[in-house]
Amino acid sequence: MVILLPRTIRLDASDAVVFARAAEPGEWAVPGTFLFAGRDPANLTRKEQIAFRSGFLGVDSFGFSTLIIAQQASAEERAQMVDTLARQLVAHLGAPNEAIARPAAEEEVALAQDLCRGHAENTLVALHRSLNEDGAIHEQFRTLKSRDETAFGAGYLRGHDRAFYIVESDEAEDADEPSHHVDLLNLRGQER
Repeated sequence: MVILLPRTIRLDASDAVVFARAAEPGEWAVPGTFLFAGRDPANLTRKEQIAFRSGFLGVDSFGFSTLIIAQQASAEERAQMVDTLARQLVAHLGAPNEAIARPAAEEEVALAQDLCRGHAENTLVALHRSLNEDGAIHEQFRTLKSRDETAFGAGYLRGHDRAFYIVESDEAEDADEPSHHVDLLNLRGQER
């Protein structure tokens, strides 16, 4: 049986700018919605709000990624993913020990595996979270397809380089956050 699991992918440098901690390209990922359970998005920092709306959680870094890609994984890699996530739950969320954290980690990895089920390998997936009228978190997952479905290199999909467009905003910058300028059009041609 082929196992597909989500891996983080970075098409440009925006994740490093918009998230407080960006996941590294190529790490296994889970939706990570549990990080926002019981939290009011209105009380989150700007970068936390972005992670709430659109971030997958990288298991190794406990950072966020805007996109994941469905990739083949061995049973050993899946087991290692569960172990790593259990350790992260202890380190970052105060779980008493890995044995207690393991069932929650297993459930989250199973959810991640289910997310990839039914998709072809190398399918790009984006996430949008919101609160519904009852205050419950609602998740929507979208697949992104390239125009030519071309092959990709390390962490970069040539066919997906136009998945986004830039809209200028007059929104005031947060005084506590440094100003960053990223030229996404120039980044698309750089080797990763």
